[in-house]
Amino acid sequence: RPVSEDDPLKHPIYREYGGLRQEVASQLSQARAEGRRIICAGTTTVRLIEQVAQNSNAALLEPFGGWVSLFILPGYQFRVVDALITNFHLPKSTLMMLVTALASKDFINRAYEEAIALRYRFYSFGDAMLIV
Repeated sequence: RPVSEDDPLKHPIYREYGGLRQEVASQLSQARAEGRRIICAGTTTVRLIEQVAQNSNAALLEPFGGWVSLFILPGYQFRVVDALITNFHLPKSTLMMLVTALASKDFINRAYEEAIALRYRFYSFGDAMLIV
């Protein structure tokens, strides 16, 4: 649902249950140590990995299983995630805020204008974009 509050921090963020296995945590940590980019598929994955990074050393991720409630807004400093494959989200949604935190609002607006012009499908079962 769209954020209707003037202060987005007053909007209740939804929680999702997620997990990060030891093997994947180690692979992500090694990739970061080698200077490789971390590209997530979906906003849930971004929220999970970034919450794990906040709860542990971002250079050495730890396994995790539990509720993810991280609210990513523009200005957020990503610790692990470098890029994202995601669909086109609803305006004024928490997920739109997340993607504009990774790219600029201007960049996302231009992407949406082009998607509309090219008749892309939006929302959960629509087309996807790669944000780098």
